[in-house]
Amino acid sequence: MAATSRGTTPAPPDARPRLTVLSGPSGVGKSTVVAHMRKVHPEVWLSVSATTRKPRPGERHGVQYFFVSDEEFDKLVANGELLEWAEFAGNRYGTPRAAVSERLEAGEPVLLEIDLQGARQVKESLADSQLVFLAPPSWDELVRRLTGRGTESSEVIERRLAAAKIELAAEAEFDTTLVNTSVEDVARELLALMEVV
Repeated sequence: MAATSRGTTPAPPDARPRLTVLSGPSGVGKSTVVAHMRKVHPEVWLSVSATTRKPRPGERHGVQYFFVSDEEFDKLVANGELLEWAEFAGNRYGTPRAAVSERLEAGEPVLLEIDLQGARQVKESLADSQLVFLAPPSWDELVRRLTGRGTESSEVIERRLAAAKIELAAEAEFDTTLVNTSVEDVARELLALMEVV
């Protein structure tokens, strides 16, 4: 089954790469889509977020996230070093500003995989950024994915489901929606939106 997209507007052929922001509810498959996309096109630069969350099994500092203390995160915020940041499920996440700016200046395609609150902040800071919403095929499928992870407590899952309802309601704020019916198809559509051939 092919991915579905709504509201796609191609950029002019001579345009510089824009910052592309991929967002959507927790459990929708953002990380899986991005991992597949970068396997096929490793030149797409994915910003690594800083987080106060503890690493999950297999996660490495500087690869999936920069794992920092609350004090270190406070300093990043105070010094204006984050393009966006948000608190989610008791932890804070943020995008280091300098690395994103450097890559965009060099004309490289840059992708951020962040939450709704972060996407809104990025749009305020960089009005020409492209916001892409990744939607689940259905609510039931999203619930199945979230509960099937087995890495979080029922309390955290309930918080994520409550947040997902709010995030799904914000779909209209995005430039494009991709429905995650197939990781391969969504990755291909995302690459097309980023103009990576």
